[in-house]
Amino acid sequence: MSSKTLSPNKAFPKSLRMLNASDYQAVFNDARFKASHQNLLILSRSNASPVSGGVPRLGLVIAKKHIRLAVQRNRIKRILRETFRHHQQELGGIDAVVLARRGLDQLDNAQLHKLFNKQWARIIKKASQADTNTGDSPKRT
Repeated sequence: MSSKTLSPNKAFPKSLRMLNASDYQAVFNDARFKASHQNLLILSRSNASPVSGGVPRLGLVIAKKHIRLAVQRNRIKRILRETFRHHQQELGGIDAVVLARRGLDQLDNAQLHKLFNKQWARIIKKASQADTNTGDSPKRT
């Protein structure tokens, strides 16, 4: 299947990935929106920088310490990328780092989809609330 046959929101190009340590460090240092679950933590921040262009970007931290088998790490990453692509229009200009915790590999695919979709919805809600709080509030002098 060529890349021309994919719809724009189904692809996962480099522009949607966090590629270097400084990108990750910026999110770790300034995580404005957090979504936590016993098996997962999502840290995110607005990425209004000219480098990102206001598109959502995803970074994954799936440690071997927490998810022992490579096949399980790859399955989790695949499902995470898939749910991210489905929510990328609503996410807007957000950098998100997903950290896996112990036990995430015990969930089946349907449970992972449900969990990730719920966490993305929480991030979207928090980001939209922050946008309305900063955009509509009058300036104080």
